[in-house]
Amino acid sequence: MANLGIDVLFKGTNFLRLLQGLWISVEISLISVAISILLGLFVGVLMTLNKLWLKAILKIYLEIVRIMPQMVLLFIVYFGTTRVFGWDITAEAAAIFVFSFWGVAEMGDLVRGSIKSIPKIQFESAYALGMDKKQTYFYIILPQTIRRLIPLSINLITRMIKTTSLVMMIGIVEVLKVAQQIIEANRKASPNAAFGVFAVVFLLYFIVCWPISRLAVYLEKRWA
Repeated sequence: MANLGIDVLFKGTNFLRLLQGLWISVEISLISVAISILLGLFVGVLMTLNKLWLKAILKIYLEIVRIMPQMVLLFIVYFGTTRVFGWDITAEAAAIFVFSFWGVAEMGDLVRGSIKSIPKIQFESAYALGMDKKQTYFYIILPQTIRRLIPLSINLITRMIKTTSLVMMIGIVEVLKVAQQIIEANRKASPNAAFGVFAVVFLLYFIVCWPISRLAVYLEKRWA
């Protein structure tokens, strides 16, 4: 234990601090995922509408999210808005905004793909039964879309949990930031602390993400 540097985690409240940092990462990701799923369903439906101006706007939005790194977006939102607009935005709020901005685009594209994969005959059958467009989407299309999306959205949760490690760059004391603080505080007493502490951080991420990942696999097999 001492040779691996794990012993420093059992000094004082170090391990408890690490768990608190992990919870901050999970909390930010869960709030962001909830926003992403709700708004992503709406954006995904908009992506399927045959309106060129709307498609163009959403395409630009999607490309911005795909091209620009999340870290750059974090810096723009947290540091840029403070200096340019004078907004007093917290680091946590900036992180949730950026991850939601990213997640809505990702979820919207997944919703668009799911809706497009539904056979056109289901639309035609609904119209033949006298349903209008809103009723067709609400009663026929969206229930199938949501069922197909659940495994994919679960995968998005794991991706967000892992990506929240970037928030340490704007001062949020999440699990990686706590790990760095523990390593720095014990650099002389435990020179190997970096290996052991980061190995435990890896294990904590695995414990959180693995059950979620297995749930996605289970749902895919059950609903195949």
